[in-house]
Amino acid sequence: MEFFLDTADVDEIREIAAWGILDGVTTNPSLIKKSGRDFKTVVAEIAEICSGPISAEVTALDTAGMVEQGKALKADLPDNVIIKIPCTAEGLAATKILTAAGIKTNVTLVFSASQALMAAKAGATYVSPFIGRIDDTGSDGMALIAEIMATWDNYGVTTKVLAASIRHPTHVLACMQLGAHTVTMPTKIFKQLISHPLTDKGLDGFMRDWAEVEAAGNA
Repeated sequence: MEFFLDTADVDEIREIAAWGILDGVTTNPSLIKKSGRDFKTVVAEIAEICSGPISAEVTALDTAGMVEQGKALKADLPDNVIIKIPCTAEGLAATKILTAAGIKTNVTLVFSASQALMAAKAGATYVSPFIGRIDDTGSDGMALIAEIMATWDNYGVTTKVLAASIRHPTHVLACMQLGAHTVTMPTKIFKQLISHPLTDKGLDGFMRDWAEVEAAGNA
């Protein structure tokens, strides 16, 4: 499974990248706004820190505008940047055109298995179902991941399923069990995944015992 970070905070990305397991980064207009910085500058910095796929989202709503923005972003930004496109009819058409031009895409705001399969048929490199936002409506976001993975098994789809809108570590665990290819999550959840009270307790015990060994050796 690929672990992506969902943020536009460059300091957070540097911190997690130092762990050696960061596979990519996703951004969106809301995250860029939160950063308070220039869009292209931020994405370029992120792409220098992490060599994996970096999603940069278009803001046009029509096919021609999405294609124009996508090509411009690829021309202006590092090679590992991929173009994030909304899952609309216009977005599917843009995905098809960009894919034919050799540009990788991440189709976002996916809320059904049919949307995911259509995006895959258009040539999307990734499709991003939003788990947490489905949970917010009182439905089960993980059921969507299960439906998409079953559909992928039925038809041998090669597009990667990138689970997004991750709200807690249990979402990540469920995605692992269902075979999702990628998860993208906030820094807080990255840190929660590596933390366990028994690890901390065990390490404290080892350190106390080792201090006693050193003290005895120096006696």
